[in-house]
Amino acid sequence: MIDITRPFLPPIEEYQEYVKGIWTRNWLTNNGPLVNELELRLKHHLNVDHMLYLNNGTIALQIAIKALSLKGEVITTPFSYIATTSSIAWEGCKPVFVDIDAETLNIDSSKIEAAVTEHTSAIVATHTYGNPCDVEKIEAIALKYNLKVIYDAAHCFGTKFKGRTLFDFGDVSTTSFHATKLFHTIEGGAVFTRNPDVLRRMAYMRNFGHNGPKDFADIGINGKNSELHAAMGLVNLKYIEDIQKSRKVQYERYDFWIPNINVRKIKIMPGADFNCAYYPVIFNTEEDLLKAVELLNGHFVFPRRYFYPSLNSLRYLERQETPVCDDICTRVLCLPLYHSLSMEEIDLVCRLLLRAQKYEL
Repeated sequence: MIDITRPFLPPIEEYQEYVKGIWTRNWLTNNGPLVNELELRLKHHLNVDHMLYLNNGTIALQIAIKALSLKGEVITTPFSYIATTSSIAWEGCKPVFVDIDAETLNIDSSKIEAAVTEHTSAIVATHTYGNPCDVEKIEAIALKYNLKVIYDAAHCFGTKFKGRTLFDFGDVSTTSFHATKLFHTIEGGAVFTRNPDVLRRMAYMRNFGHNGPKDFADIGINGKNSELHAAMGLVNLKYIEDIQKSRKVQYERYDFWIPNINVRKIKIMPGADFNCAYYPVIFNTEEDLLKAVELLNGHFVFPRRYFYPSLNSLRYLERQETPVCDDICTRVLCLPLYHSLSMEEIDLVCRLLLRAQKYEL
């Protein structure tokens, strides 16, 4: 069976060494030594000044929105995982969808300014599949209209733009360290900011607002992560360069086949050093996609329609017009990609895609 993804797992003995230390200290959570060590090592690896390790990427978004005191309308993308939109709505703001670019699949920066109103407080944009948004144009719009910018960078570990990690852009950048991600801590996430005052507020927020045992500096939530999760992150970080190298080789193997298959790739933002976290392809029609999925599934290959459906179809939101996203959502498919995927398995996937072009439902 070839799944859409499989988590990377390090040698169990290395993880067990960290677990033995946890048992000895009997310190399981509440800002333990491994959480602090992971934060320090990640800051060094990513070359960032400020970050906080959290329990997941959704809490990261919610804390970012709360820390920046966002209200009213928030411009965002309809092409993302539901957590992006639900976090905005959960915090009492109104998601305002701007359509996506048909080539990069990111929010179309040329359409953002037209969506700005007197009620707009921020832009929350997703670097889709780890592909950078037009961060320079978004920053210019934000400065012009005094808007905050949050980037949902859940897919972005290892991606750089003009030599800088993508986590270094926006007022706050958030990410996920979920088991399906390039770098994972089983469950986990993080927030990044260059603003020490925003960092301080988010640090309070992730721990119920505690300012010592008898005082609360701010409103808060339980955003902490455990020593067991941090231990997995510390071990996995040792292997991240090998993981990224293997992803690049696998990505290039797909690239070898794709020109012969009747699909197209997304356009990677110029200036990006892409992390090859996902391999999405866009079919000519939804019927072509469904044919391919049925044939692949019949051979125990399980790609994913990611993202589908469009977020503007959510029942709890007012319908908004995003025709490009509505169309792309029906035709985009992510192909299997993970550390242990072999060249032979990639070849099988691509041969099945070729066969699907002549396949009848």
